[in-house]
Amino acid sequence: MLKALSLFFLLFFNLSLGFGKPSDGLRYLPVLDGGRVKPYDTFAKEVLQLIYGKEEYEKKPAYEVVTTWWLQPDLWRDKPIFEIKHYSLKEALGIERSVKYLSLDSILGNSRLTDIMQELQSKRDKKEKLDPFGQAAQRLENQLFTFRELATGRLLRVLPISEESHDWKSLMDLNKEESDKFIFVTQKFIETLAPTAGEKEAAQLKESIKSFLSLSSFVHFDEKKISYEVFYSDFHPFRWAWIAYTLAFLSAILFWVFKASFLNWTLWIFSSFGLILHIYGFFIRIYLSGRAPVTNMYETVVWVALGSVVFAMALEAVYRWKMILAAGAAVGAFCLILSDLAPIVLDPTIQPLEPVLRSNLWLTVHVLTITISYAAFFLAFALGNLGLFFVLKDENKYDDRIRAIVLALYRSIQIGVAFLAPGIILGGVWAEYSWGRFWGWDPKETWALIALLGYIAVLHARLAGWLKNFGMLVTAILTFSLVIMAWYGVNFVLGAGLHTYGFGAGGIEYVSGFVGIHILYVIFVAIARNLKKKS
Repeated sequence: MLKALSLFFLLFFNLSLGFGKPSDGLRYLPVLDGGRVKPYDTFAKEVLQLIYGKEEYEKKPAYEVVTTWWLQPDLWRDKPIFEIKHYSLKEALGIERSVKYLSLDSILGNSRLTDIMQELQSKRDKKEKLDPFGQAAQRLENQLFTFRELATGRLLRVLPISEESHDWKSLMDLNKEESDKFIFVTQKFIETLAPTAGEKEAAQLKESIKSFLSLSSFVHFDEKKISYEVFYSDFHPFRWAWIAYTLAFLSAILFWVFKASFLNWTLWIFSSFGLILHIYGFFIRIYLSGRAPVTNMYETVVWVALGSVVFAMALEAVYRWKMILAAGAAVGAFCLILSDLAPIVLDPTIQPLEPVLRSNLWLTVHVLTITISYAAFFLAFALGNLGLFFVLKDENKYDDRIRAIVLALYRSIQIGVAFLAPGIILGGVWAEYSWGRFWGWDPKETWALIALLGYIAVLHARLAGWLKNFGMLVTAILTFSLVIMAWYGVNFVLGAGLHTYGFGAGGIEYVSGFVGIHILYVIFVAIARNLKKKS
Protein backbone atom coordinates (compact mmCIF):
# COMPACT_ATOMS: atom_id res chain seq x y z
CA MET A 1 0.00 0.00 0.00
CA LEU A 2 2.77 2.40 0.96
CA LYS A 3 4.65 1.56 -2.24
CA ALA A 4 1.54 2.04 -4.39
CA LEU A 5 0.82 5.46 -2.84
CA SER A 6 4.46 6.49 -3.31
CA LEU A 7 4.29 5.59 -7.00
CA PHE A 8 1.00 7.49 -7.40
CA PHE A 9 2.32 10.63 -5.72
CA LEU A 10 5.58 10.42 -7.66
CA LEU A 11 3.65 10.37 -10.95
CA PHE A 12 1.04 12.92 -9.86
CA PHE A 13 3.56 15.47 -8.59
CA ASN A 14 6.21 14.77 -11.24
CA LEU A 15 6.47 18.38 -12.34
CA SER A 16 7.12 19.60 -8.79
CA LEU A 17 9.71 16.94 -8.01
CA GLY A 18 11.71 17.50 -11.18
CA PHE A 19 13.92 14.98 -13.00
CA GLY A 20 16.88 13.08 -11.62
CA LYS A 21 20.46 14.31 -12.04
CA PRO A 22 23.48 12.10 -12.78
CA SER A 23 24.92 13.02 -9.36
CA ASP A 24 21.79 11.80 -7.51
CA GLY A 25 23.37 8.43 -6.79
CA LEU A 26 25.43 9.95 -3.97
CA ARG A 27 22.23 10.89 -2.18
CA TYR A 28 21.55 7.20 -1.48
CA LEU A 29 24.92 6.53 0.16
CA PRO A 30 24.14 5.21 3.67
CA VAL A 31 25.89 7.04 6.52
CA LEU A 32 25.73 6.75 10.30
CA ASP A 33 24.73 9.99 11.99
CA GLY A 34 22.82 10.91 15.12
CA GLY A 35 22.62 7.30 16.25
CA ARG A 36 20.91 5.95 13.13
CA VAL A 37 21.67 5.03 9.52
CA LYS A 38 20.33 7.58 7.06
CA PRO A 39 20.90 8.51 3.39
CA TYR A 40 23.67 10.98 2.69
CA ASP A 41 20.98 13.26 1.25
CA THR A 42 19.30 13.57 4.66
CA PHE A 43 22.65 14.04 6.41
CA ALA A 44 23.61 16.84 4.00
CA LYS A 45 20.26 18.63 4.35
CA GLU A 46 20.46 18.54 8.14
CA VAL A 47 24.03 19.88 8.11
CA LEU A 48 23.17 22.66 5.65
CA GLN A 49 20.02 23.53 7.61
CA LEU A 50 22.05 23.86 10.81
CA ILE A 51 24.83 25.98 9.32
CA TYR A 52 23.12 27.93 6.53
CA GLY A 53 19.50 27.80 7.69
CA LYS A 54 18.22 26.36 4.41
CA GLU A 55 18.26 23.06 2.54
CA GLU A 56 19.70 24.65 -0.61
CA TYR A 57 22.58 27.03 -1.27
CA GLU A 58 22.30 29.29 -4.31
CA LYS A 59 19.87 26.82 -5.92
CA LYS A 60 22.32 23.95 -5.47
CA PRO A 61 21.16 20.84 -3.57
CA ALA A 62 22.53 20.19 -0.10
CA TYR A 63 24.41 17.00 -1.00
CA GLU A 64 26.46 18.81 -3.66
CA VAL A 65 27.25 21.76 -1.39
CA VAL A 66 28.11 19.75 1.73
CA THR A 67 30.31 17.37 -0.30
CA THR A 68 32.53 20.30 -1.29
CA TRP A 69 32.78 21.26 2.39
CA TRP A 70 34.69 18.09 3.22
CA LEU A 71 36.43 17.80 -0.16
CA GLN A 72 37.75 21.38 -0.27
CA PRO A 73 36.90 23.13 3.03
CA ASP A 74 39.46 25.91 2.52
CA LEU A 75 37.45 27.25 -0.43
CA TRP A 76 34.58 28.01 1.96
CA ARG A 77 36.47 29.83 4.72
CA ASP A 78 35.72 33.30 3.34
CA LYS A 79 32.16 32.59 2.15
CA PRO A 80 29.28 33.88 4.35
CA ILE A 81 27.48 30.60 5.07
CA PHE A 82 27.02 30.70 8.86
CA GLU A 83 23.54 31.96 9.68
CA ILE A 84 23.33 34.36 12.66
CA LYS A 85 19.74 35.32 13.51
CA HIS A 86 19.63 36.53 17.10
CA TYR A 87 20.05 40.31 17.43
CA SER A 88 21.70 40.15 20.86
CA LEU A 89 24.32 37.72 19.54
CA LYS A 90 25.02 40.04 16.61
CA GLU A 91 25.42 42.91 19.05
CA ALA A 92 27.77 40.84 21.22
CA LEU A 93 29.86 40.00 18.15
CA GLY A 94 29.89 43.67 17.14
CA ILE A 95 28.20 43.22 13.77
CA GLU A 96 25.26 45.11 12.24
CA ARG A 97 21.72 43.81 12.65
CA SER A 98 21.20 43.68 8.90
CA VAL A 99 23.99 41.10 8.51
CA LYS A 100 22.49 37.61 8.29
CA TYR A 101 25.48 35.44 7.33
CA LEU A 102 29.13 35.41 8.39
CA SER A 103 32.12 33.57 6.99
CA LEU A 104 34.23 31.13 9.01
CA ASP A 105 37.25 33.45 8.99
CA SER A 106 35.22 36.45 10.17
CA ILE A 107 33.74 34.44 13.07
CA LEU A 108 37.01 32.85 14.20
CA GLY A 109 38.81 36.19 13.81
CA ASN A 110 36.25 37.99 15.98
CA SER A 111 37.92 39.02 19.23
CA ARG A 112 34.64 38.74 21.16
CA LEU A 113 33.96 35.10 20.25
CA THR A 114 36.07 33.68 23.08
CA ASP A 115 34.22 35.70 25.74
CA ILE A 116 30.84 34.59 24.37
CA MET A 117 31.84 30.92 24.40
CA GLN A 118 33.33 31.18 27.91
CA GLU A 119 30.07 32.73 29.16
CA LEU A 120 28.12 29.91 27.50
CA GLN A 121 30.31 27.25 29.10
CA SER A 122 30.00 28.95 32.48
CA LYS A 123 26.19 28.75 32.28
CA ARG A 124 26.39 25.08 31.31
CA ASP A 125 28.75 24.31 34.21
CA LYS A 126 26.28 25.94 36.59
CA LYS A 127 23.45 23.99 34.90
CA GLU A 128 21.55 27.21 34.24
CA LYS A 129 18.69 27.19 31.74
CA LEU A 130 19.89 29.00 28.63
CA ASP A 131 18.10 32.20 27.70
CA PRO A 132 17.52 33.07 23.99
CA PHE A 133 21.00 34.63 23.79
CA GLY A 134 22.56 31.50 25.27
CA GLN A 135 20.59 29.33 22.85
CA ALA A 136 21.82 31.43 19.91
CA ALA A 137 25.42 31.16 21.16
CA GLN A 138 25.02 27.40 21.54
CA ARG A 139 23.74 27.15 17.96
CA LEU A 140 26.78 29.08 16.73
CA GLU A 141 29.01 26.70 18.69
CA ASN A 142 27.25 23.72 17.06
CA GLN A 143 27.64 25.29 13.62
CA LEU A 144 31.39 25.79 14.06
CA PHE A 145 31.85 22.31 15.55
CA THR A 146 29.90 20.63 12.75
CA PHE A 147 31.82 22.40 9.98
CA ARG A 148 35.17 21.62 11.63
CA GLU A 149 34.35 17.95 12.17
CA LEU A 150 33.07 17.67 8.60
CA ALA A 151 36.16 19.37 7.16
CA THR A 152 38.47 17.01 9.03
CA GLY A 153 36.53 13.93 7.93
CA ARG A 154 35.54 12.87 11.45
CA LEU A 155 31.83 13.64 11.16
CA LEU A 156 31.03 11.60 8.06
CA ARG A 157 30.80 7.88 8.98
CA VAL A 158 30.53 5.79 5.84
CA LEU A 159 31.55 2.16 6.51
CA PRO A 160 30.46 -0.30 9.25
CA ILE A 161 33.23 -1.65 11.49
CA SER A 162 31.66 -4.80 12.90
CA GLU A 163 28.33 -6.40 13.49
CA GLU A 164 28.76 -6.30 17.27
CA SER A 165 29.69 -2.62 17.69
CA HIS A 166 27.14 -1.18 15.27
CA ASP A 167 29.67 1.61 14.75
CA TRP A 168 30.91 2.98 11.44
CA LYS A 169 34.27 4.27 10.28
CA SER A 170 34.67 7.95 9.56
CA LEU A 171 36.64 9.19 6.55
CA MET A 172 39.62 9.66 8.88
CA ASP A 173 39.51 6.01 10.00
CA LEU A 174 39.49 4.33 6.57
CA ASN A 175 42.47 2.13 5.71
CA LYS A 176 44.31 2.51 2.40
CA GLU A 177 42.10 0.17 0.39
CA GLU A 178 38.90 1.70 1.78
CA SER A 179 40.24 5.22 1.31
CA ASP A 180 41.18 4.51 -2.31
CA LYS A 181 37.72 3.12 -3.00
CA PHE A 182 36.05 6.15 -1.44
CA ILE A 183 38.29 8.54 -3.39
CA PHE A 184 37.11 6.70 -6.50
CA VAL A 185 33.51 7.39 -5.40
CA THR A 186 34.24 11.11 -5.09
CA GLN A 187 35.96 11.14 -8.48
CA LYS A 188 32.90 9.58 -10.10
CA PHE A 189 30.69 12.07 -8.27
CA ILE A 190 32.72 15.00 -9.62
CA GLU A 191 32.36 13.57 -13.12
CA THR A 192 28.57 13.54 -12.78
CA LEU A 193 28.63 17.30 -12.12
CA ALA A 194 29.98 18.02 -15.61
CA PRO A 195 27.43 19.61 -18.00
CA THR A 196 27.90 16.71 -20.42
CA ALA A 197 27.30 14.01 -17.78
CA GLY A 198 24.55 11.51 -18.48
CA GLU A 199 23.38 7.98 -17.75
CA LYS A 200 26.86 6.50 -18.18
CA GLU A 201 28.39 8.69 -15.45
CA ALA A 202 25.34 8.11 -13.19
CA ALA A 203 25.72 4.32 -13.55
CA GLN A 204 29.46 4.52 -12.82
CA LEU A 205 28.80 6.51 -9.64
CA LYS A 206 26.27 3.96 -8.40
CA GLU A 207 28.64 1.11 -9.18
CA SER A 208 31.51 2.80 -7.34
CA ILE A 209 29.31 3.20 -4.24
CA LYS A 210 28.34 -0.49 -4.34
CA SER A 211 32.00 -1.43 -4.70
CA PHE A 212 32.93 0.68 -1.69
CA LEU A 213 30.15 -0.74 0.52
CA SER A 214 31.13 -4.29 -0.45
CA LEU A 215 34.35 -3.81 1.57
CA SER A 216 32.29 -4.44 4.70
CA SER A 217 30.12 -7.47 5.35
CA PHE A 218 28.39 -5.67 8.22
CA VAL A 219 26.26 -3.14 6.34
CA HIS A 220 23.47 -2.39 8.83
CA PHE A 221 21.01 -0.56 6.62
CA ASP A 222 17.83 -1.22 4.71
CA GLU A 223 18.22 -0.13 1.09
CA LYS A 224 14.45 0.21 0.74
CA LYS A 225 14.28 2.53 3.74
CA ILE A 226 17.09 4.64 2.34
CA SER A 227 15.14 5.09 -0.91
CA TYR A 228 11.91 5.91 0.93
CA GLU A 229 13.65 8.52 3.07
CA VAL A 230 15.08 10.30 0.03
CA PHE A 231 11.63 10.27 -1.59
CA TYR A 232 9.99 11.52 1.63
CA SER A 233 12.49 14.37 1.83
CA ASP A 234 11.85 15.37 -1.80
CA PHE A 235 8.09 14.99 -1.74
CA HIS A 236 7.28 16.91 1.47
CA PRO A 237 3.86 15.27 2.01
CA PHE A 238 3.00 17.55 4.94
CA ARG A 239 3.65 20.61 2.79
CA TRP A 240 1.20 19.38 0.15
CA ALA A 241 -1.23 18.53 2.96
CA TRP A 242 -1.28 22.06 4.36
CA ILE A 243 -1.76 23.47 0.87
CA ALA A 244 -4.82 21.20 0.47
CA TYR A 245 -6.16 22.20 3.91
CA THR A 246 -5.70 25.89 3.08
CA LEU A 247 -7.67 25.43 -0.16
CA ALA A 248 -10.37 23.63 1.83
CA PHE A 249 -10.64 26.53 4.28
CA LEU A 250 -10.80 29.06 1.43
CA SER A 251 -13.56 26.96 -0.16
CA ALA A 252 -15.56 27.25 3.06
CA ILE A 253 -15.15 31.04 3.10
CA LEU A 254 -16.25 31.28 -0.54
CA PHE A 255 -19.24 29.04 0.23
CA TRP A 256 -20.40 31.41 2.98
CA VAL A 257 -19.99 34.39 0.64
CA PHE A 258 -21.45 33.03 -2.61
CA LYS A 259 -23.61 30.12 -1.35
CA ALA A 260 -22.57 28.00 -4.35
CA SER A 261 -23.27 24.32 -3.65
CA PHE A 262 -20.24 23.06 -5.57
CA LEU A 263 -17.99 24.81 -3.03
CA ASN A 264 -19.31 22.45 -0.38
CA TRP A 265 -17.91 19.57 -2.44
CA THR A 266 -14.55 21.31 -2.90
CA LEU A 267 -14.36 21.75 0.88
CA TRP A 268 -14.68 17.99 1.33
CA ILE A 269 -12.47 17.13 -1.65
CA PHE A 270 -9.55 19.33 -0.56
CA SER A 271 -9.91 18.27 3.09
CA SER A 272 -9.96 14.59 2.13
CA PHE A 273 -6.99 14.95 -0.21
CA GLY A 274 -5.06 16.80 2.48
CA LEU A 275 -5.93 14.07 4.99
CA ILE A 276 -4.69 11.33 2.62
CA LEU A 277 -1.37 13.17 2.16
CA HIS A 278 -1.18 13.78 5.90
CA ILE A 279 -1.73 10.11 6.79
CA TYR A 280 0.67 9.02 4.05
CA GLY A 281 3.45 11.26 5.42
CA PHE A 282 2.72 10.05 8.93
CA PHE A 283 2.99 6.39 7.94
CA ILE A 284 6.24 6.99 6.07
CA ARG A 285 7.73 8.46 9.27
CA ILE A 286 6.48 5.41 11.19
CA TYR A 287 8.12 3.15 8.60
CA LEU A 288 11.42 5.05 8.70
CA SER A 289 11.61 5.36 12.49
CA GLY A 290 9.96 2.06 13.44
CA ARG A 291 7.83 3.73 16.11
CA ALA A 292 4.89 6.04 16.67
CA PRO A 293 6.23 9.45 15.58
CA VAL A 294 5.23 11.51 18.63
CA THR A 295 8.53 11.76 20.48
CA ASN A 296 9.35 15.44 19.87
CA MET A 297 7.54 18.73 19.41
CA TYR A 298 7.57 18.54 15.61
CA GLU A 299 5.93 15.13 15.52
CA THR A 300 3.27 16.03 18.10
CA VAL A 301 2.34 19.15 16.10
CA VAL A 302 1.89 16.99 12.99
CA TRP A 303 -0.15 14.44 14.98
CA VAL A 304 -2.35 17.13 16.57
CA ALA A 305 -3.07 18.57 13.12
CA LEU A 306 -4.12 15.13 11.91
CA GLY A 307 -6.37 14.55 14.92
CA SER A 308 -8.06 17.95 14.52
CA VAL A 309 -8.98 17.24 10.91
CA VAL A 310 -10.27 13.74 11.71
CA PHE A 311 -12.41 15.01 14.62
CA ALA A 312 -13.71 17.86 12.46
CA MET A 313 -14.68 15.44 9.68
CA ALA A 314 -16.45 13.16 12.15
CA LEU A 315 -18.45 16.02 13.70
CA GLU A 316 -19.15 17.52 10.26
CA ALA A 317 -20.51 14.19 9.05
CA VAL A 318 -22.97 14.22 11.99
CA TYR A 319 -24.05 17.88 12.02
CA ARG A 320 -23.33 19.04 8.41
CA TRP A 321 -22.76 22.69 9.32
CA LYS A 322 -19.70 23.35 7.11
CA MET A 323 -18.15 25.44 9.90
CA ILE A 324 -16.74 22.45 11.80
CA LEU A 325 -14.77 21.10 8.85
CA ALA A 326 -13.59 24.62 8.00
CA ALA A 327 -12.25 25.02 11.55
CA GLY A 328 -10.54 21.61 11.36
CA ALA A 329 -8.93 22.48 8.02
CA ALA A 330 -7.72 25.79 9.50
CA VAL A 331 -6.11 23.99 12.45
CA GLY A 332 -4.53 21.41 10.13
CA ALA A 333 -3.12 24.09 7.83
CA PHE A 334 -1.86 26.23 10.73
CA CYS A 335 -0.04 23.37 12.48
CA LEU A 336 1.57 22.01 9.32
CA ILE A 337 2.65 25.46 8.12
CA LEU A 338 4.20 26.00 11.55
CA SER A 339 6.05 22.69 11.42
CA ASP A 340 7.21 23.39 7.85
CA LEU A 341 8.47 26.94 8.37
CA ALA A 342 10.10 26.67 11.81
CA PRO A 343 12.69 23.86 11.49
CA ILE A 344 14.98 25.36 14.15
CA VAL A 345 12.27 25.28 16.85
CA LEU A 346 10.35 22.26 15.53
CA ASP A 347 13.15 19.92 14.54
CA PRO A 348 11.84 17.60 11.76
CA THR A 349 14.81 15.20 11.89
CA ILE A 350 14.18 11.57 12.81
CA GLN A 351 16.12 10.84 15.99
CA PRO A 352 16.63 7.59 17.94
CA LEU A 353 14.40 7.12 20.97
CA GLU A 354 15.50 8.09 24.46
CA PRO A 355 15.93 4.96 26.66
CA VAL A 356 12.82 5.77 28.73
CA LEU A 357 10.68 5.88 25.58
CA ARG A 358 11.80 2.55 24.13
CA SER A 359 8.44 0.88 24.53
CA ASN A 360 6.19 1.10 21.49
CA LEU A 361 3.23 -0.10 23.56
CA TRP A 362 3.44 2.67 26.18
CA LEU A 363 4.57 5.25 23.66
CA THR A 364 1.43 4.53 21.65
CA VAL A 365 -1.15 4.22 24.43
CA HIS A 366 0.11 7.15 26.53
CA VAL A 367 1.70 9.77 24.28
CA LEU A 368 -0.71 9.30 21.37
CA THR A 369 -3.68 9.45 23.74
CA ILE A 370 -2.49 12.60 25.50
CA THR A 371 -1.62 14.47 22.32
CA ILE A 372 -4.79 13.48 20.46
CA SER A 373 -6.72 15.21 23.25
CA TYR A 374 -4.83 18.39 22.34
CA ALA A 375 -6.22 17.99 18.82
CA ALA A 376 -9.80 18.08 20.10
CA PHE A 377 -9.05 21.09 22.31
CA PHE A 378 -7.36 22.87 19.38
CA LEU A 379 -10.49 22.28 17.27
CA ALA A 380 -12.60 23.77 20.09
CA PHE A 381 -10.20 26.72 20.20
CA ALA A 382 -10.62 27.31 16.44
CA LEU A 383 -14.40 27.05 16.72
CA GLY A 384 -14.32 29.55 19.59
CA ASN A 385 -12.47 32.04 17.41
CA LEU A 386 -14.95 31.50 14.59
CA GLY A 387 -17.89 31.94 16.96
CA LEU A 388 -16.52 35.23 18.32
CA PHE A 389 -16.22 36.46 14.75
CA PHE A 390 -19.97 35.99 14.26
CA VAL A 391 -20.64 37.60 17.65
CA LEU A 392 -18.65 40.59 16.49
CA LYS A 393 -20.57 40.78 13.21
CA ASP A 394 -24.08 40.50 14.65
CA GLU A 395 -24.92 38.24 17.56
CA ASN A 396 -28.67 38.34 16.95
CA LYS A 397 -28.51 37.82 13.19
CA TYR A 398 -26.14 34.85 13.46
CA ASP A 399 -27.67 33.36 16.60
CA ASP A 400 -28.40 29.98 14.96
CA ARG A 401 -24.87 29.73 13.61
CA ILE A 402 -23.36 30.67 16.97
CA ARG A 403 -25.43 28.03 18.76
CA ALA A 404 -24.30 25.42 16.23
CA ILE A 405 -20.66 26.38 16.77
CA VAL A 406 -21.06 26.20 20.55
CA LEU A 407 -22.56 22.71 20.31
CA ALA A 408 -19.67 21.53 18.09
CA LEU A 409 -17.21 23.20 20.45
CA TYR A 410 -18.83 21.47 23.44
CA ARG A 411 -18.56 18.09 21.71
CA SER A 412 -14.90 18.76 20.92
CA ILE A 413 -14.13 19.50 24.56
CA GLN A 414 -15.95 16.31 25.59
CA ILE A 415 -13.80 14.32 23.13
CA GLY A 416 -10.65 15.99 24.47
CA VAL A 417 -11.48 15.20 28.09
CA ALA A 418 -12.36 11.61 27.13
CA PHE A 419 -8.82 11.18 25.79
CA LEU A 420 -6.85 13.34 28.25
CA ALA A 421 -8.14 11.68 31.43
CA PRO A 422 -7.17 8.09 30.50
CA GLY A 423 -3.97 9.43 28.92
CA ILE A 424 -2.89 10.87 32.28
CA ILE A 425 -3.77 7.62 34.08
CA LEU A 426 -1.84 5.56 31.52
CA GLY A 427 1.09 7.95 31.97
CA GLY A 428 1.03 7.22 35.69
CA VAL A 429 1.13 3.48 35.02
CA TRP A 430 4.10 3.98 32.67
CA ALA A 431 5.80 6.19 35.30
CA GLU A 432 5.42 3.39 37.84
CA TYR A 433 6.98 1.00 35.35
CA SER A 434 9.85 3.36 34.34
CA TRP A 435 10.56 5.51 37.40
CA GLY A 436 9.09 3.48 40.24
CA ARG A 437 6.31 5.90 41.20
CA PHE A 438 2.81 6.53 39.84
CA TRP A 439 2.69 10.30 40.45
CA GLY A 440 5.37 12.76 41.49
CA TRP A 441 4.04 16.22 40.63
CA ASP A 442 6.50 16.50 37.77
CA PRO A 443 5.82 19.75 35.83
CA LYS A 444 4.54 17.80 32.81
CA GLU A 445 2.21 15.72 34.98
CA THR A 446 1.04 18.74 36.93
CA TRP A 447 0.18 20.87 33.91
CA ALA A 448 -1.57 17.98 32.16
CA LEU A 449 -3.74 17.63 35.28
CA ILE A 450 -4.35 21.41 35.39
CA ALA A 451 -5.48 21.34 31.75
CA LEU A 452 -7.82 18.41 32.45
CA LEU A 453 -9.35 20.10 35.50
CA GLY A 454 -9.75 23.34 33.53
CA TYR A 455 -11.74 21.66 30.77
CA ILE A 456 -13.78 19.58 33.23
CA ALA A 457 -14.70 22.87 34.95
CA VAL A 458 -15.89 24.27 31.61
CA LEU A 459 -18.07 21.20 30.95
CA HIS A 460 -19.60 21.37 34.44
CA ALA A 461 -20.19 25.13 34.17
CA ARG A 462 -22.03 24.58 30.88
CA LEU A 463 -24.07 21.71 32.35
CA ALA A 464 -25.00 23.83 35.37
CA GLY A 465 -26.06 26.74 33.16
CA TRP A 466 -23.33 29.09 34.38
CA LEU A 467 -21.81 29.42 30.91
CA LYS A 468 -24.01 30.59 28.06
CA ASN A 469 -23.06 30.62 24.39
CA PHE A 470 -20.74 33.62 24.61
CA GLY A 471 -19.09 32.27 27.75
CA MET A 472 -18.40 28.95 26.03
CA LEU A 473 -16.75 30.70 23.09
CA VAL A 474 -14.55 32.72 25.42
CA THR A 475 -13.53 29.82 27.67
CA ALA A 476 -12.73 27.60 24.67
CA ILE A 477 -10.12 30.16 23.67
CA LEU A 478 -8.76 31.03 27.11
CA THR A 479 -8.63 27.45 28.42
CA PHE A 480 -6.48 26.42 25.46
CA SER A 481 -3.65 28.40 27.08
CA LEU A 482 -3.50 25.57 29.65
CA VAL A 483 -2.90 23.11 26.82
CA ILE A 484 -0.21 25.37 25.38
CA MET A 485 1.52 25.42 28.76
CA ALA A 486 1.31 21.63 29.16
CA TRP A 487 2.29 21.00 25.54
CA TYR A 488 4.88 23.71 24.83
CA GLY A 489 5.55 25.67 28.02
CA VAL A 490 6.81 22.82 30.21
CA ASN A 491 9.31 21.69 27.56
CA PHE A 492 10.41 25.02 26.07
CA VAL A 493 9.88 27.52 28.93
CA LEU A 494 10.28 25.65 32.23
CA GLY A 495 12.67 22.99 30.92
CA ALA A 496 12.46 21.06 34.19
CA GLY A 497 11.32 17.62 35.28
CA LEU A 498 11.79 13.99 34.30
CA HIS A 499 10.36 14.48 30.81
CA THR A 500 13.74 15.75 29.57
CA TYR A 501 13.37 14.02 26.18
CA GLY A 502 10.77 16.62 25.22
CA PHE A 503 12.83 19.71 26.05
CA GLY A 504 13.63 22.25 23.39
CA ALA A 505 14.43 25.89 22.83
CA GLY A 506 13.14 28.84 20.85
CA GLY A 507 9.82 30.29 19.78
CA ILE A 508 8.87 31.72 23.17
CA GLU A 509 8.21 35.19 21.79
CA TYR A 510 5.97 33.82 19.02
CA VAL A 511 3.95 31.55 21.32
CA SER A 512 3.57 34.37 23.86
CA GLY A 513 2.42 36.66 21.06
CA PHE A 514 -0.07 34.02 19.87
CA VAL A 515 -1.60 33.73 23.35
CA GLY A 516 -1.54 37.50 23.89
CA ILE A 517 -3.25 38.28 20.59
CA HIS A 518 -6.10 35.89 21.38
CA ILE A 519 -6.56 37.33 24.86
CA LEU A 520 -6.80 40.80 23.29
CA TYR A 521 -9.23 39.41 20.71
CA VAL A 522 -11.50 38.08 23.48
CA ILE A 523 -11.34 41.40 25.37
CA PHE A 524 -12.07 43.39 22.19
CA VAL A 525 -15.13 41.26 21.29
CA ALA A 526 -16.40 41.40 24.88
CA ILE A 527 -16.14 45.21 24.96
CA ALA A 528 -17.73 45.58 21.50
CA ARG A 529 -20.56 43.24 22.53
CA ASN A 530 -21.28 45.22 25.72
CA LEU A 531 -21.27 48.52 23.82
CA LYS A 532 -23.76 47.10 21.29
CA LYS A 533 -26.04 45.94 24.10
CA LYS A 534 -25.96 49.34 25.80
CA SER A 535 -26.70 51.17 22.56
